Amino acid sequence: MIKITCDSTADLDYLFEKRNIDFLPLIVTLGANSFYDGVDIAPPDIFSYVKENGALPKTAARSEEDFYEFFKKYTDCGDSVIHFNISSKFSASNEMAKKAAARLNNVFVVDSYNLSTGTGLLAMHAADMAESGCSAQEIYGEIKNRIPFVQASFVVDTMEYLRKGGRCSGIASFAASVLRIKPTILVKDGGMVVGKKYMGSFDKVILKYVADTLNSFNTPDYTRIFVTHTYADPQTVELVRQEIQRLAPFKEIIETKAGCTVTSHCGKNTLGILYINDGKK
Repeated sequence: MIKITCDSTADLDYLFEKRNIDFLPLIVTLGANSFYDGVDIAPPDIFSYVKENGALPKTAARSEEDFYEFFKKYTDCGDSVIHFNISSKFSASNEMAKKAAARLNNVFVVDSYNLSTGTGLLAMHAADMAESGCSAQEIYGEIKNRIPFVQASFVVDTMEYLRKGGRCSGIASFAASVLRIKPTILVKDGGMVVGKKYMGSFDKVILKYVADTLNSFNTPDYTRIFVTHTYADPQTVELVRQEIQRLAPFKEIIETKAGCTVTSHCGKNTLGILYINDGKK
């Protein structure tokens, strides 16, 4: 068998269980207390902590030994493992996983060069290939070719978390609040950069962002698209779903809630659309 695994930052939510994709939770620290991402801490805990303490949580990768034990339970059964990590530019998770994999046979570690369901898209495609009978080597080779084509971006409703994380100044944050500026955060070359800035209410901005993104990254693989958010208003999510349906013939539009990693960077009411843009490759 081939086992697809991820670290917890893939944000596949209920799809981890539905697609039989196992995950190793990373560590989130709030003050003096540490938790396992997606197991005993969730984004609402982060919202409360930031509101009460004025500081962001800290995140940490698991140790090489943790990854070794995680992989070994599958390789001991004769399975091959294809494991997906958040970008190596964000975390030491990939480095620790590679060190652990080097001590075992048939463990393939993928640096997604992405985060959230940008990573999840690759894991889902790997699961599709495994179900169709492809070998671990075939899956690993194709996945590596698809990594550069993952379109991952989010619109941020508030600059508070970016300011607290040192990614914008207090003056810039204040100006953005006054002018109702909503920046786009893009994943590019494995890191995060600020993209287009929109002005206005979040619901109007988010529909413009959807249209602009689909127009700019206009060769999608129409198998699936994710709408991933940090507890956005359900009505806003539905508006986004309808706009995608109007503009592009994706077979699946999948909603997931982003976990602690995206929440720690971007705060509440962040929303993005993510898909693989290699439909004409």
